[in-house]
Amino acid sequence: MTADFPSFLSGAGLGASLIVAIGAQNAFVLRQGLKRRHVGIVVSICAFIDVMLIALGVGGMGALIARAPVLLDVIRWAGAAFVFLYGLRAFLAAWRGPGHLNASDGDSQTALGAASTVLALSLLNPHVYLDTVVLLGGIGAQHGWPGNAWFAAGAMCSSIVWFTALGYGARLLEPWFEKDAAWRVLDVIVGCVMWWIAATLVFAR
Repeated sequence: MTADFPSFLSGAGLGASLIVAIGAQNAFVLRQGLKRRHVGIVVSICAFIDVMLIALGVGGMGALIARAPVLLDVIRWAGAAFVFLYGLRAFLAAWRGPGHLNASDGDSQTALGAASTVLALSLLNPHVYLDTVVLLGGIGAQHGWPGNAWFAAGAMCSSIVWFTALGYGARLLEPWFEKDAAWRVLDVIVGCVMWWIAATLVFAR
């Protein structure tokens, strides 16, 4: 297969612009990275989901998703409820105080709990399907073969690089989170992001 770097760069650029946007998934990855809790699992799940959805979109699944408004509505309401509750949890954590960042941190979340949370945050958001499957898939399909495959590869690479950098690079911010106040601010920001996302899902047309 002949290399098609313009298509690869196009996919990488569009993929990055969609993935880097602040959202529930990114906020969770950042928090897990700061606490160094199950980072590998969380990053792997996020990247794997994006890769699969991009592949499905470029492969033609985007058109089917766009024609299933009932399915998207079910996902929208379930996602709004979950994100609202997660935001409430973040506000409660900010009110109670999460404690200093150290190995004895009281975060008792298990690997299964982290995996379940990131799966829900990733899959119960209809924007994920609209962005990665419908939008990326639709644009990627316009490149034809093998350009569409290179476009998809570029978008996939952006996702993998972003989540890896966010999860493992978060530790560089540790000096800022030596005090409880910084964790409270982060939890308030996460709570606001979650509730904003929930509101956009509820009032989406």
